[in-house]
Amino acid sequence: MLRLTDIKLALDHEQNALGQAVLSKLKIDERELLSFNVFRRGYDARNKKNIQLIYTLDVALKNQQSVLDAFVNDPSVRVTPDMEYKFVAQAPKNLRHRPVVVGLGPCGLFAALILAQMGFKPIVLERGKAVRERTKDTFGFWRKQPLNPESNVQFGEGGAGTFSDGKLYSQVKDPKHYGRKVLHEFVIAGAPEEIMYVSKPHIGTFKLVNMVEKMRQQILSLGGEIRFSTRVEKLDLEKTDGGFKIKGLYLSNDDYLACNQVILAVGHSARDTFEALHAQGVYIEAKPFSIGFRIEHEQSMIDQCRFGDNAGNPILGAADYKLVHHCKSGRSVYSFCMCPGGTVVAAASEPGRVVTNGMSQYSRHERNANSAIVVGIEPEQDYPGHPLAGIALQRQLEELAFKAGGENYFAPAQLIGDFLSGTPSAELGDVKPSYTPGITLTDLSTIVPDYVTEAIREAIPAFDRQISGFAKKDGLLTGLETRTSSPICIKRDKSYQSVNVKGLYPAGEGAGYAGGIWSAGIDGIRVAEAVALATTASE
Repeated sequence: MLRLTDIKLALDHEQNALGQAVLSKLKIDERELLSFNVFRRGYDARNKKNIQLIYTLDVALKNQQSVLDAFVNDPSVRVTPDMEYKFVAQAPKNLRHRPVVVGLGPCGLFAALILAQMGFKPIVLERGKAVRERTKDTFGFWRKQPLNPESNVQFGEGGAGTFSDGKLYSQVKDPKHYGRKVLHEFVIAGAPEEIMYVSKPHIGTFKLVNMVEKMRQQILSLGGEIRFSTRVEKLDLEKTDGGFKIKGLYLSNDDYLACNQVILAVGHSARDTFEALHAQGVYIEAKPFSIGFRIEHEQSMIDQCRFGDNAGNPILGAADYKLVHHCKSGRSVYSFCMCPGGTVVAAASEPGRVVTNGMSQYSRHERNANSAIVVGIEPEQDYPGHPLAGIALQRQLEELAFKAGGENYFAPAQLIGDFLSGTPSAELGDVKPSYTPGITLTDLSTIVPDYVTEAIREAIPAFDRQISGFAKKDGLLTGLETRTSSPICIKRDKSYQSVNVKGLYPAGEGAGYAGGIWSAGIDGIRVAEAVALATTASE
């Protein structure tokens, strides 16, 4: 097949226009075109009056080589690359030790799935509950029930990504097409087939719950084992000339699990695990992350600003945005985890602390748009002196947010206009908060360092020049966003193992190697392959 890129058509094009565009581009008769399918569809909305759909197509022709020869100098006509996933190994028949995966978020889920598909029958340890039980605990917390520190937005089957927009795109480089494998497995598990071709695919929480359950069943059917409510308390390490090697794991239920290969996919909020690893000598570095607030506007305003008269078009859906501002101070402020037609959610995982995140369902039909507006911070400048200092900073700010919200898990909030003028808010405007359990209007500058307040105050008017109304007075800021990414990195070498613990494979967002569902899934596949190759080489 041939792959054609940059096929542009009007937003309201006729159904047969794609086929006609192929014939026109390749200058062929319709009898020569056997079939075609859409590989990717995006859009160009820079001209709101003339929004165009941009297609990449895979086409089958009777005389492919002659057409390819005719377009030899045209980079938009090329042979379709082989993007099918190929397993790197198969488990030995007499496997001495089954690999262990710690954490069943996107990274751990795909690491376990790939290992299971290769016959390694992995053992998966998840500190939280199965996804449906976890969902009940999470929704209960949002309805003012007590926080369960082991079953919440952060911990449990599916990971933090389960309660999110379900975005499946990233800027991660993917030369081996692992991302296609991730999308393919999601479709098998029940995701809409459109995620294979739309430019910014997403799924939403309710669909993700069912999909995670189906993927778990596939792991189990292939001989894998999953232990819920089981936390790793300590590594059993043996001293070596170059550091340590894994001998086993001490678990929270007083069990001991002998093993020599452990994929550590614990997510960015497993602070107690990071502390335990550091105490045992596992090499950890502090890394940059970002802090700020969630910002809410009416989705209709964002749609109108982005799409003009085409706002509401079902192909375009709810509009999103991506914004960056470089401040005079040298700091950067940017939008993060934008959730069109979504809600701001309570994402605390520790008692006495308030954290926010964003979530939407597949329909993206809620009234508000929200995203994080965050400021990048650096270890050397903002939390120096210790590899875990970023965790201490997160906890300090989350405690301030808890107190400012009323010490009942309400989130502190402030109107945008009041935040910009330095005035505590007293009443809401047109934008109604979506956060539950509830909000407390206050002065958000009291819960973050001054440099965060100053940077965001500079950035919001700059963003308003890109999206008219972004600085609208009665838009809403809700605090606090601190879990943008892991504040630490568990360093690994070229074999994907810890630089000083042989057999320990740090992976995913918590270890500092991913940033979202899609990239975490990709990293899970990479690390699973590394484990499989190391196992087969040693057997």
